[in-house]
Amino acid sequence: MFLSEFISIEDAFKIIGSNQVVNDYETISLDHAYLRALGEDAYSYHDSPPFDKSAMDGYALMSKDTFGASLNNPKYVVLIDEIGAGDLSEKEIRDGEAIKIATGAPIPKGADAVLMEEFTVLNGNNLEIHSQITPMENIAPKGEDIKREDRILSKGTLLKPAELGLIASSGHDKVKVYKKPKIKLITTGNELVKPSKRIKKAQIINSNRYTISAMIKSVGGLVEVEHCKDTKDEVKIAILKASNEYDMILTTGGTAISEGDVVVDVVKLIGEVLIHGVAIRPGKPFGFGKLENTPIFMLSGNPSAAISQFDIFVRKYIFEIQGLEYNPPILRRESKVKIPSTLGRTDYIKVSSDDEYVNYSLNKGSGIIHSMVAGNGYLIIDENNEGIKKGDVANVILFRSMELS
Repeated sequence: MFLSEFISIEDAFKIIGSNQVVNDYETISLDHAYLRALGEDAYSYHDSPPFDKSAMDGYALMSKDTFGASLNNPKYVVLIDEIGAGDLSEKEIRDGEAIKIATGAPIPKGADAVLMEEFTVLNGNNLEIHSQITPMENIAPKGEDIKREDRILSKGTLLKPAELGLIASSGHDKVKVYKKPKIKLITTGNELVKPSKRIKKAQIINSNRYTISAMIKSVGGLVEVEHCKDTKDEVKIAILKASNEYDMILTTGGTAISEGDVVVDVVKLIGEVLIHGVAIRPGKPFGFGKLENTPIFMLSGNPSAAISQFDIFVRKYIFEIQGLEYNPPILRRESKVKIPSTLGRTDYIKVSSDDEYVNYSLNKGSGIIHSMVAGNGYLIIDENNEGIKKGDVANVILFRSMELS
């Protein structure tokens, strides 16, 4: 096929986006909510802190009892009690009195400040004060961080460590989240075998099984893998069964732009092929279709091309099926080399980038998986460009920014 017969990457994005589905919700324990997407706005059950608390170890007292105190002009109060973390005192502080207090403990009645222990000397129950403090000094007031019934997190928020801590401190032990997508990965090819120290002539190790399944997991998907020979019946049975049990299907192999490619032909027979061939490099023979409401992403058998196709088209879909936005930042970097391209085609070039410059990774074909290990991102050349010159500033997306983290 000529390049003009492929659809543009933007048209491919529109077709896939118009067929985006979003999973239902489930309620799970907070213990299992790491890297899940919140299914509803979350509100606090409590003030945080729930009481005026000490911000450090020291002495709770009336601030006026410290006014004018210094090393050369100490003031004196009497110690009447002690409060540890998790404890409280029933005693009320009056003029000339103090209570020893631990960080996080409730401020006793009558006190309006906490004096740091470093500015005192304790002799029996007599406390010598060497510094003055102001009202509310070293006190975290009730509700300073969160007030009861405040909205603390919005629907669609990815629950990372800080978010989990916030939602726990607000009184939640369970959360409503989007269900993780169940994904069937079907690799195809008569030549593919499991990893082994010895393989026969014409055999190729099935690396896609491991790379693509790991990429699915990196964006929160639950994956099951099956391998099929290049027969229509075997592929048809696998896809039909998977369409009834999984939220989406990924295949590798059998997508070349020619007649007789098993996967594409099977999807045409039992479902609908919406995309077959996109003007990109690498990965032109990308396919997308559906069987009733189950989306099917058809990736190349070439390992590096399949990885690029996943990054370009599949990652965003898996993010959004579980209620998450997908917007990896586009960085601007100066190219240290000339990189040619072709008008009408969008290139995703594997590169190595630092904070200023970008350079070629090993990049000599769709099958060169080593380039993914050697590089740390993609340099993108859009379809209206014939390439970039050395010294040009180019768009770069780092691999790490595309993961669920």
